[in-house]
Amino acid sequence: MSIRERPACVEDRAVPGHWEGDLISGSNNSHIATLVERHSSYAMLVKVKVKYTETVISALIKHAKKLPTELYKSLTWDRGKEMADHQRFTLTTNVNVYFCDPQSPWQRGSNENTNRLLRQYFPKGTDLSVHSQAKLNAVARRLNERPRETLDFETPAERFNACVAAIG
Repeated sequence: MSIRERPACVEDRAVPGHWEGDLISGSNNSHIATLVERHSSYAMLVKVKVKYTETVISALIKHAKKLPTELYKSLTWDRGKEMADHQRFTLTTNVNVYFCDPQSPWQRGSNENTNRLLRQYFPKGTDLSVHSQAKLNAVARRLNERPRETLDFETPAERFNACVAAIG
């Protein structure tokens, strides 16, 4: 489904549970899936062995099961082939997947900004496969504990935790 077909609430940054995703790539065909929640700017990183759709979708499904269903309503991705089996992701997780228009990365602006910040930890051209999921979690924790002007100087973790508390 195109980003233009998303419900209006997905566009509203005030509604938690809508995520943007992408892959960052490194040398030796290495990749990390990046997920950013639009309301809180909360980031999660997922180790991906290879860029094949089966591998990426399986990793995203496994990771999605770690979140309360109330906080994972939709995922907006670019038009990469790694999401060719997005129907399996939706059927397994009950999370709708939307796609950006071609050559329109600004439609996932939160994710693009986060990917730029991640390059401080994972420079272009480096082998991303050497990093464990524990290392990726530690980097995500650092990003999530960094105050953001767009969040009135709250951290993404504070904003996301407030969402978790509200559903509990």
